[in-house]
Amino acid sequence: MSTSPNQAGDAGDQPAVPDGVPAAATPAGPGRIVLAATPIGNVGDASARLIELLTTADIVAAEDTRRLHRLVQGLGVTVGGRVISYHEHNEVAKTGELLDQVRSGKTLVMVTDAGMPSVSDPGFRLVEGAVAAGLTVTAVPGPSAVLTALALSGLPTDRFCFEGFLPRKAGERSSRLADLDAERRTMVFFEAPHRLEPMLRALRERFGADRRAAVCRELTKTYEEVIRGSLRELLEWAESNEVRGEIAVVVGGAPEREPGKPEDHVAAVNALIAQGIRLKEAVAAVAEESRVSKRELYSAVLAAR
Repeated sequence: MSTSPNQAGDAGDQPAVPDGVPAAATPAGPGRIVLAATPIGNVGDASARLIELLTTADIVAAEDTRRLHRLVQGLGVTVGGRVISYHEHNEVAKTGELLDQVRSGKTLVMVTDAGMPSVSDPGFRLVEGAVAAGLTVTAVPGPSAVLTALALSGLPTDRFCFEGFLPRKAGERSSRLADLDAERRTMVFFEAPHRLEPMLRALRERFGADRRAAVCRELTKTYEEVIRGSLRELLEWAESNEVRGEIAVVVGGAPEREPGKPEDHVAAVNALIAQGIRLKEAVAAVAEESRVSKRELYSAVLAAR
């Protein structure tokens, strides 16, 4: 198999061909999968490495081939290899076929509609299968709606978590938010414009009207907009405006709780003891969670008996 221009950049990692041995006599090694980030709105954000891969890779697996066509048109390039549709509805059926192509020595590039594949987009099954098969997986990083929204939100960025889309059904959404009730890290969500209002209402009901947040709309596009404020203010904005476009919602983490008095946590210790946990271990667990002195909590538990 001949080496593509893209693969030539990695030639330093390959063993040299011995003198006097024709290149064709050297067996082709396994190929590789490249997760390639695509622009999230502005075609000018496409990296030089993405452009090179689109023109030189043997296979381009695209979430939406029409979106891929528009992208390469905007870039003024032509896809050099075979284009395969690979999305959430066919990835189970097609993953094995794609892995076989990589085993045979092909370079496969995975692209989604926007941003990094496998992050709230198709690609995870492909990576999972490649890892299990011992195949090479690498990435061409680039635009990310998650990181862009986080950076523009004005909320703490030192610790954060990405929660993707919340469940559509109210009960399931409420349950998911209950799990995040004590989350101290900044949270990043995606949401569809027609579901933004009920989402913000659910966030306000669970986290409180004064929790700081930001709605980031159409990032990197002509009509980019970032609305910052309390959940109360953001809900009022959503109720008063016809919201359109791609949306990320960033929510500040839960405020640090006051530790309180050791006596306030005796019931929690006793609840763990009732489950069969030893007194000393129960006290240590509750003290760590509640940020109170283990010695004082231990004394409070004994005093309450």
